[in-house]
Amino acid sequence: MQSFIPIPRTLMGPGPSDVHPRILTAMAKPTVGHLDPEFIRLMDEIKRLLQTVFQTDNALTLPLSAPGSAGMEASFVNLVEPGDKVIVLQNGVFGGRMAENVERLGGTLVRVESPWGRAIDPAQLEAALKAHPDTKVVAFVHAETSTGVKSDAKTLCAMAQAAGCLTIVDCVTSLVGCEVDVDGWGADAVYSGTQKCLSCAPGLSPFTLSPRAAEVIQSRGTPVKSWFLDMNLIMGYWGEGQTRAYHHTAPVNALYGLHEALLIAVDEGLSASWLRHQRNHEALKAGLEAMGLAFFVPESERLPQLNLVTVPEGVDEAVVRRQLLADFNLEIGAGLGVLAGKVWRIGLMGYASRPENVLLCLSALESVLSASQAPIHRGVAIDAMQAAYSAA
Repeated sequence: MQSFIPIPRTLMGPGPSDVHPRILTAMAKPTVGHLDPEFIRLMDEIKRLLQTVFQTDNALTLPLSAPGSAGMEASFVNLVEPGDKVIVLQNGVFGGRMAENVERLGGTLVRVESPWGRAIDPAQLEAALKAHPDTKVVAFVHAETSTGVKSDAKTLCAMAQAAGCLTIVDCVTSLVGCEVDVDGWGADAVYSGTQKCLSCAPGLSPFTLSPRAAEVIQSRGTPVKSWFLDMNLIMGYWGEGQTRAYHHTAPVNALYGLHEALLIAVDEGLSASWLRHQRNHEALKAGLEAMGLAFFVPESERLPQLNLVTVPEGVDEAVVRRQLLADFNLEIGAGLGVLAGKVWRIGLMGYASRPENVLLCLSALESVLSASQAPIHRGVAIDAMQAAYSAA
């Protein structure tokens, strides 16, 4: 055996996305102790930067030392006790994982399903709240990674709040790629991941809790079922001041990377980042549609940073993905669940959301599809892409 040296890839799947070179450099800095005063200063800066990108004043805003799935579990394990009624609005794989968290915690699950590839219908939530007035929590995915769909978080949170419910919102794929406004929405528990539009390495989960959610946790009648994710304990380490209670050994170098990623996001500006993702999406869309490929999600419900493209008739989508990886070192994603074999998931997240990547994706996809005699229009995608950029 010898040192592992990965083949350089362009990551345009559903995540992880390409890590920004500045972030890779930051992660190579010397490790310090997780209770070192200098590291505590860094922790405080990370908290303030996370408040900026989440658009929140929540004091309980921090990165969990685990990927976005831990952010999901932390939300449920802290807010849901046995017997609590939880409405889960599901329109894809990750809504299903939310539902499983409720069941594992002994909560009473009310599952409200929307078609895959469509945004959550607020009317369905309204009906569920009327049928279940004793609901404690409403949970949903803002940007469903399995379908490339964006739901109306502001409306859903407002409806839940009017009914006296807490909200849990999955923003793993949306943070920095499109608008996330925690305080504007009135959301109570919101989590994300570092490996999507933040262009950071996988392994951390940005997480924030409203004061209302914090009060619920502090007044629980039963202990939090997870020791590692118990926010009462974690805040002893991520709280304020120079004296911190040891909870776990934080992933120091990974947090260097997150700090750099947040600096990059704040320097660019949130609105500028959202616009960049939208412009690159429009250019990719123009090229793919000129080629004759169709999008699975209606335009008004589409995520700019994660594009679901319908696989043409007679094409083996897995063969195409393997060929893209082998010939162009380009990764795109497969469909999940009921969409397996039917769609590709093409990511334009963070540092990967650049015109040169749009060009690579269109030219490589056309080359591979042409070689397989797929029913596409050849030689028109790049012109359509360039026209879209010129019009932006």
